[in-house]
Amino acid sequence: MTTSPRRKRKFLLYNKLNMDTETSEPQTHLEMEPVKKGTDQLCESIVNQEGFKELYIKIDAFVTDEKLKYEYGTLNDRGALLQQKQQTGVEITEEEIAEFEKLREEFMANPIATNFLDAQEEVQQVQDRIHQVIAKTFEIGRVPNQEDFDFCSDGFGDCGCSQ
Repeated sequence: MTTSPRRKRKFLLYNKLNMDTETSEPQTHLEMEPVKKGTDQLCESIVNQEGFKELYIKIDAFVTDEKLKYEYGTLNDRGALLQQKQQTGVEITEEEIAEFEKLREEFMANPIATNFLDAQEEVQQVQDRIHQVIAKTFEIGRVPNQEDFDFCSDGFGDCGCSQ
């Protein structure tokens, strides 16, 4: 199939526009050095906590276990396939469900796997809370306090409701 010269020019122009936007830095209104400093301080405050080492050990034990990572990937892929089948109205057989449950039970029987999942959940909660505060900062134009949140927390467990 040949491309007409007009269509080819549009394609080349489109690709040139995409390449230009991919290689050029977006305009920024904020100085990134203070953001980097604050981020480094945040990371330092996380790493220096007693519980961080335990979390890191749990995550590292999983990350360095190739067989377990493969099983985790297989379990996730199988779960996604079953979910896709369900969403599209394709019947899921009892055999498929039993096979998935067997994989899940075998995975969850491994303490490295369950420790990893617990650690992953805790890390996700910290990330979510940090994101909530950052998002609120951009939303209201200042550093938020507890009253700025719609729920009984400032994102870090400081409710203030019992005062």
